[in-house]
Amino acid sequence: MIFYFTGTGNSKYIASKIANETGDELISITENIKTGAARSFSVGKDVVFVLPTYAWRIPRVVKNWIIETDFAGAERAWFVMSCGGEIGNAPEYNRRLCADKGWAYMGTVPIIMPDNYIIMFNAPDTPEAKKIIKKAEPSVLKAAETIKSGKSFEEPRKRLYDRFMSSAINSLFYRFHVKTKPFRVLDSCNSCGKCARICPLNNIRIKDGRPEWKDKCTHCMACISYCPTAAIEYGKKTVGKKRYHLDD
Repeated sequence: MIFYFTGTGNSKYIASKIANETGDELISITENIKTGAARSFSVGKDVVFVLPTYAWRIPRVVKNWIIETDFAGAERAWFVMSCGGEIGNAPEYNRRLCADKGWAYMGTVPIIMPDNYIIMFNAPDTPEAKKIIKKAEPSVLKAAETIKSGKSFEEPRKRLYDRFMSSAINSLFYRFHVKTKPFRVLDSCNSCGKCARICPLNNIRIKDGRPEWKDKCTHCMACISYCPTAAIEYGKKTVGKKRYHLDD
């Protein structure tokens, strides 16, 4: 069974490609978190998690969801992480998560996809995004073949830099950077409510036809990226930047 969490489509795309190769069932963690669905699954012995990289680790909200969820029958777990460039020491934290769940850790593989975190980086234009996705295809297929064969992913590099980014920087990211106050709405907002509908944490409400953000956010960029009129900004950090999302 393949579980995925996605904000703008990268991880869903990868998960779908892997499922096509392995024949496994797809489960959206995003929808399960949003709806508050029962946290119990009968999965057989193998589970695969396809997740984005947030500050060199899997999203904290997803880690907590995995910890609190019962995966009946699970014995082995693989992690596939979409990223804009690197995943740091995320494999070690995934290994620890597996130990906590009593699973055999089968490794972590990064898949470089178009960057969506426009608060800090620039999203690629459409032609460049297509090139990045096409370039990722062999890595996705190789990951699928490894999972299908029941083998472990290759061990990644281990550097002091990776440990630092996934520990100290990750903690600072959540403590000081993941905020909702800077979100603002331009007059081009058409009151469609899409941002509220797609927010995985139900953190957005529509008041007087305009979105308002509460204090629970994971910075998945879904609201900014899917706004049909590009009416959502994050302070001045996103002004003039391209939005990115990957549809089926």
